[in-house]
Amino acid sequence: MNRRTLSLALAAAATLVLSACGTDEAPSSAKDTIEGAEKGEGAQKESPSAEPSKAAGRPEITLPDDVENVFEGWETGDKTKDAALADLARNVDAMSDAVLRGDTESPKVAYYRQGDALVSSVKWVQAWLDEDLSYTGTIRHYQPNVVLSGDRGAGVGYCADESKAFNKSRKTGKVDRTPEEKPLVRYVVQMRKSDEGVWQVLDVQSKRGDAKCG
Repeated sequence: MNRRTLSLALAAAATLVLSACGTDEAPSSAKDTIEGAEKGEGAQKESPSAEPSKAAGRPEITLPDDVENVFEGWETGDKTKDAALADLARNVDAMSDAVLRGDTESPKVAYYRQGDALVSSVKWVQAWLDEDLSYTGTIRHYQPNVVLSGDRGAGVGYCADESKAFNKSRKTGKVDRTPEEKPLVRYVVQMRKSDEGVWQVLDVQSKRGDAKCG
């Protein structure tokens, strides 16, 4: 399948789960300017189990003790879907790591993102830096819905609950615990499996306050 045909197939797969608009979301002061952020929490800590990570040379990502992404219901029982979800979770962790370190050129992010998604990640991390913000807390990622397109394409829709994550000043370390008015965010992601077997994010759409996440 050539690249253009694959792109069209990915777009079709994403359309089946699409209920979102916008792009990667940014921090809360930046939420007012750019809207949103990719973070996670949950009652039940389900880490993606697909362990083929080291075989493809996937980078190690360790978040600080005060930050956690939790993935709820992230296993479907379908081997291909679960592999895509596992790499999507690693993408989320890579983005969290980049925000926390203020790294707009993170090689870990570049490992899991290509195309528009990689471009948007630079702007997204920069938005946090521009506001002099980091964050602390837990974000719960839940209700994943995967639609496969052939052997190498996937559209994924999921929700994120940011109600237990809070902005933190980079300069002072002070945490702003003002509740987010709309803590639920709906994401729709286009993914493609690379020749090395890594499911990479090509495009991310998001909508804060989407009713599907209620």
